[in-house]
Amino acid sequence: MPSSIKQRILRILRLAPIVGLAACASSMAGPLPDPATDTPLAKAHGTATAVFAGGCFWGVEAVFENVKGVTDAVSGYSGGTLANPSYEQVSSGRTGHAESVRVTYDPSQVTYGQLLKVFFSVAHDPTQLNRQGPDSGTQYRSAIFYANADQQRVAQAYIAQLGGAKSFSRKIVTEVTPLKAFYPAEDYHQNYLVQHMDQPYIVFNDLPKLAALKDQLPALYKTR
Repeated sequence: MPSSIKQRILRILRLAPIVGLAACASSMAGPLPDPATDTPLAKAHGTATAVFAGGCFWGVEAVFENVKGVTDAVSGYSGGTLANPSYEQVSSGRTGHAESVRVTYDPSQVTYGQLLKVFFSVAHDPTQLNRQGPDSGTQYRSAIFYANADQQRVAQAYIAQLGGAKSFSRKIVTEVTPLKAFYPAEDYHQNYLVQHMDQPYIVFNDLPKLAALKDQLPALYKTR
């Protein structure tokens, strides 16, 4: 991200309403613990992918784009039955897809468990069933689409850990399901936040998530 855009984001973040920031984690009882079960950092640079769904993909994508070790985040659709669905088809709620984000990361810099901590802490509220903020429907559900047994093990263990610690005031409703396919969304959805930083939806719903990432998880916040 160019430094000029980064500075503009930071200026707008300072203007983001406090109520919007609080809404990012309204059901959290406090800072989340690190995952007790995780994959170790890799010894050599490489790439791995993770797919998460947590409401509108614009904000989730933007959060992960700003996480240390993440090299790319792509908005798209997962969990449905229709191949190569359009945004309009997914928005109907009849395809079974969820708006999702495919995160490409370097496992020598950030672990899958750390990505999960970001996902549960600031990317969305995992206690909202089939909705997220102002958006409702199964296409906005909370879900983790695991690509292998390690991701499944770490995700399920972390949800159990958070539940046992009563980290949220309500029950976590996040689905943990195998990744069958990921379909990138239309071009106009990619990097949407960066291109629409003054849009009211972005200012009230998504920019507070970036502020929360920077404030709550500084060790995972990407400095440029």
